Amino acid sequence: MATEISISLGPPPTRREALAKRIRLLVAATITYNVIEAVVALAAGTIASSTALIGFGLDSIIEVSSAAAVAWQFSARDHAVREAREQRTLRIIAVSFFALAAYVAFDAVRALTGTGEAERSIPGIVIAALSLALMPFLSYAQRKAGRELGSASAVADSKQSLLCTYLSAVLLVGLFLNATLGWSWADPIAALVIAAIAVKEGRDAWQGKGCCAPTAAAAPSAQADACGCRPGCDCC
Repeated sequence: MATEISISLGPPPTRREALAKRIRLLVAATITYNVIEAVVALAAGTIASSTALIGFGLDSIIEVSSAAAVAWQFSARDHAVREAREQRTLRIIAVSFFALAAYVAFDAVRALTGTGEAERSIPGIVIAALSLALMPFLSYAQRKAGRELGSASAVADSKQSLLCTYLSAVLLVGLFLNATLGWSWADPIAALVIAAIAVKEGRDAWQGKGCCAPTAAAAPSAQADACGCRPGCDCC
């Protein structure tokens, strides 16, 4: 006797709308904080002549553009419209990753070749520590909601926030070591690693990897697992 296997098409409409609302709130919080972060980092970086702090501020602006793209996608109340905007949003996020990688790499090489010595910056240390404490929670909450909803763009944007966490840690260590031991080379070396990660995440976002909406199927196959996720997805 044949065994009938039923695969869910994702969360029901009421749950889907609740998740979309949660993503909108998380994106709004991310944009608000990153605007504040950008202003503080750029001002502190200019005062201290710190290319690392200025780069961190510009990264915040790039993150705002990524989050704004997701906000635009989820501003649509109709699920079908949000689905239609998904690919364009992913491309914007991918370009944001590439822009971030390019600037961080350029800034790291410039720092390594020695273009001036940055002064100690207490405001820079404070904003880096605050970002390190806050961004992981925003990233995790948005990634969790995006995976349940099956939104690749929400997951990709959450990775932008996670990358900000890494950059915050790199910046904090760099500022601290520069202020206490004068090790100005530590920050740019770590930043080059972050740039490589950003390139990978940008490529994944461009290709639409990371999270995929479950697909209907009569039974698990080579193209979908028991959760309905296709190869290359990490929703399940």
